[in-house]
Amino acid sequence: MAPSNESHKTFATVGIVVTLTLYLIRRRFRGATCKSLALMQGKTVIITGANTGIGRETALSLAVREARVILACRDVQKGENAAKYIRKNTPDGEVVVKKLDLASMKSIREFAEDIIKAEKRLDVLINNAGIFQPPLQHTEDGFELQFGVNHLGHFLLTNLLLDSLKQTEMSRIVIVSSSLHKRGRINFDDLNSEKHYHKGEAYNNSKLANVMFARELHRRLAGSNVSVYCLHPGVVNTNLGRYFPWWLHIIFTPLKWLFFKTATQGAQTTIQCAVAGELTGVSGHYYGNCKEEPWDKAALDDDAAKKLWEVSEQMTKL
Repeated sequence: MAPSNESHKTFATVGIVVTLTLYLIRRRFRGATCKSLALMQGKTVIITGANTGIGRETALSLAVREARVILACRDVQKGENAAKYIRKNTPDGEVVVKKLDLASMKSIREFAEDIIKAEKRLDVLINNAGIFQPPLQHTEDGFELQFGVNHLGHFLLTNLLLDSLKQTEMSRIVIVSSSLHKRGRINFDDLNSEKHYHKGEAYNNSKLANVMFARELHRRLAGSNVSVYCLHPGVVNTNLGRYFPWWLHIIFTPLKWLFFKTATQGAQTTIQCAVAGELTGVSGHYYGNCKEEPWDKAALDDDAAKKLWEVSEQMTKL
């Protein structure tokens, strides 16, 4: 027996409702868009981890705004591929690729020395690169990989470039953290995960270290021309989860489309913090979806932030 017209109408109605529901859910999770139209002619920006994901989309946006964009990448060839992609989409953009391995203190120092010698100015430093939940690994200098790259690498890089930033009028430091920092804990008895390692906990802890670094950096730069911004980009569909097993990627594929931001959407708050005129001179705040959000209580331990700074100085031989 053929389906009746009523059945067809029911199926059509259900289809429309499901489609509309999925669209609204997708729209809900895509996040806000940077509304600033500010241009950046004559300004120089460094973006770590700019060869892919949020970093690459941030670099593209700033190149479109006519900034000189330095892609600081561990893999130079991947950096050149990203530069090719950016130049294709903005032929007038000035894009430079430089090698930076945040898992190597030697590489960080060489990169900073090159920047100081070669660049006439530095307007914005975007600490974007990150490692997400790998099996236990260590940096060249013996630090647990997530703490070493996500925190210590950017801590050393930022401090080495501070003088260049101070010499530029109204410069900015943008630190990309994660809302998962709210689950983090700074254990000064085991910062390097020598007693215990859990990849998820180590990631959360490294992101808490990011926000503590941002707050302490802001405190130390009070009264200067350098502003500090900290942000979480949201849940973004990038290759950050490359250490996940293949079967988990298959399970998450439909969920990624529905609930995760694209790299372009995930880059919007970073772009906002880097360019928005209304944020000029505003420092020491936390952002998400292109607006200021309150610091979580986990980030408000100023004594721990100060101690983390001092320990980080020792670990990086700053």
